[in-house]
Amino acid sequence: MTNTLIHQLAACDDPRVFTLAEAEALFPLVRKITQAAHQELEPVRRALEAMVPTNPMIQDVERQYEAIVKRWVGKMERLGLVVKGLWLVDFDTGDGYLCWKFPELRIGYYHSYHEGYSSRIPLRQVVEEFDPDWAHA
Repeated sequence: MTNTLIHQLAACDDPRVFTLAEAEALFPLVRKITQAAHQELEPVRRALEAMVPTNPMIQDVERQYEAIVKRWVGKMERLGLVVKGLWLVDFDTGDGYLCWKFPELRIGYYHSYHEGYSSRIPLRQVVEEFDPDWAHA
């Protein structure tokens, strides 16, 4: 019997609540999707930066940029994540967020619902100091 991990998909406006184990199991897919979108966007971003505002092609390039970002956001939301910025997502734990920003290699930070990216603290510290339920499931 093959043990296959099937990722739960959520409605776009319905973030799911993750345990640390669930977030870590989903993370390789999140990172893979994000890395692919980042690689797709990079030449578009460079082209956009090189264009002067009066270039007649700028609107087409801006639409291409927007389409890549919207596809990435949609994929992250369907996986149940909360998108907080470009290449920045949170996994809702029920009492705060496990926070990840590309190109970090792992989910390594946490912040409360009332704080954001600038207030995130190392995940290991949160687990050691507060022993949250979501870290044990």
